[in-house]
Amino acid sequence: MLGTIRRYPVSISIILLLVSISANGRAAEELNPHPFGAEHPRLDSDATGEWWKATTVERGPNKGKPQDARLLVPRNEVVAFALYTHDHGVLRLSAQLYPLMPDEPRTATLEFRAGDEWKQAAESRVIYPGWSAHFQIDNWDNSRDVAYRVRLAQQSSFEGTIRRDPVDKSTIVVATLSCNSSRTPGPRVTIVENLRKQDPDLLFFAGDQSYHHTQHTFGWLEWGVQFRDVLKDRPVVSIPDDHDVGHPNLWGASGKKSSKATGSDGGYFYPADYVNMVERCQTWHLPEPFDSTPVQQGIGVFYTRLRVGGVDFAILEDRKFKTGPEGTIPQLGPRPDHITDPKYDRTAVDVPGLQLLGERQLKFLNQWTEDWTGARMKCVLSQTAFCGAVHMHGGRNDRLLADLDCNGWPQSARRAALREIRKARASHLCGDQHLAVVVKHGIDDFGDGPYAFTSPAIVNTIYGRWWHPEDEKAGPHAVANSPLPWTGDYLDGLGNHMTMMAYANPEDPRDELKRADGYGIARFDKATGTVTFECWPRFANVDDGDSAQFPGWPITVAMKDNDGRTPVGWLPQLRFQNSESAVVQVIEEATGETLYSVRTEGPSFVPPVYGLGNYTIKVGKDRAERIVVEHCEAERSLPERSITVTVE
Repeated sequence: MLGTIRRYPVSISIILLLVSISANGRAAEELNPHPFGAEHPRLDSDATGEWWKATTVERGPNKGKPQDARLLVPRNEVVAFALYTHDHGVLRLSAQLYPLMPDEPRTATLEFRAGDEWKQAAESRVIYPGWSAHFQIDNWDNSRDVAYRVRLAQQSSFEGTIRRDPVDKSTIVVATLSCNSSRTPGPRVTIVENLRKQDPDLLFFAGDQSYHHTQHTFGWLEWGVQFRDVLKDRPVVSIPDDHDVGHPNLWGASGKKSSKATGSDGGYFYPADYVNMVERCQTWHLPEPFDSTPVQQGIGVFYTRLRVGGVDFAILEDRKFKTGPEGTIPQLGPRPDHITDPKYDRTAVDVPGLQLLGERQLKFLNQWTEDWTGARMKCVLSQTAFCGAVHMHGGRNDRLLADLDCNGWPQSARRAALREIRKARASHLCGDQHLAVVVKHGIDDFGDGPYAFTSPAIVNTIYGRWWHPEDEKAGPHAVANSPLPWTGDYLDGLGNHMTMMAYANPEDPRDELKRADGYGIARFDKATGTVTFECWPRFANVDDGDSAQFPGWPITVAMKDNDGRTPVGWLPQLRFQNSESAVVQVIEEATGETLYSVRTEGPSFVPPVYGLGNYTIKVGKDRAERIVVEHCEAERSLPERSITVTVE
């Protein structure tokens, strides 16, 4: 059963037997016909209540016709797939099961192979609704590969490998994917085969794993079966986006209840229990949240950090705290989140108090930038882009000035987020936009922010997007020798500075080979301090090398250039004793602002500053906790003096 959900015919006698079993108290909860409330009787109905019974088709050309239960599979295949991460001694693993019959076991077992035998490590109750089981193993030894097996009694099992932490690898490889269109079901054979050849150290699924909206369990299982041959033996970051929780777009507004299915007034339309089920299935296996305090309605959070092979990933929730546009700003287009008036005042939509990441995640980012424990490089993972790097939305000729669903709005909150990311010289990986781009963000001016790679849609049949400047001209500082005509400096429709490095427009959305879908690869080279972005078409042959990528890729950038500010002064050279590198933090004394907290690439470092004045320098091994000099005056040229620092 690779890449598709097989239906398993059920005889009338079995159905009658199961109905009789339904009186059993153990099955009463599973047979609750409306686990998310009577007002949502069809929510996740493929996997709740008497899910095994045949139903009728609700939509499309076969509306009203009978259909077998979509999630009824052979009973020895009910353990579908598993996801895991491990970070500094804690292994967290989630197992996803198909819906269980009332008389089937409800306890899953996690086992590890020791020699020729399987040894039980933990047990977990299978949680309903959602049909997931979760395991945490403390004091995990991350220095070796370990075979694992998740088993449901003697009935079904799923096997994989917990990989060791690849700290000794020079280059850490991350695959980045999102937007898995349900209009093209079935296996993702070429992508999976290519990923197995490229052998990433981490898989990042940025959201929209499912477009089934009100049937998350069905869509999540569909996704997991499509990708499980590559999921099973490496760490995975999967984070839900708007479609996963049933929204066309989502502005979470700190968890409040939305009154609209569009969600444009902010908040979640479907019940909190449904949202929590989605997030539990997709994110429980991530490290513990930075601050696990729920938002409104008791909706949980999952923003956290994960370290793999010396690369430290901050995992954000773009949507959860973001303000909704309806009722908070003027409507400047056909709907609250679309702006079509080219003469509108950009400040009219950037009013005080609007949230993007929210204060809690900004606090998390601030602390994450300062803590370099186990890290040589840093990267932010999130759902969508911090700019509107798109001109056409939905159709080839449907020009839209600004889309408030992207992280380019609210503009002030966007700049605050990018300033935090810049402090650690971190790059950014995301999805959601269906259009692959690499940009260099501008915060106060062009080029002063970090690089970001938005991966293409896995299957691009839901909503096409194109980069196509109206004047069809390249911007200033266009990429030299690029095969693409429209690179360089641009303002997006919200007035944000951005430099377009590469884009992958669809040629023909009707042609499966010309939709510009696929996936991305990011290679973090710790030895050179660079990251290389690769963009692979869905049906590419990776054996053909770089020529098989989209035009304009690969792109290699220096991590230090994620802070693109131009120095106007310098502080004394720091020479480190007892260490090949150190974490250095520079604080501007006039404002109290931390300019950056970075791990140096060698045993010496000349700190740049971006204004003349006095600065405090702090140094440490993994955190810059010790002040080595205060009231240090910046010099206009590289200073001749140096300071020797013992790194402890």
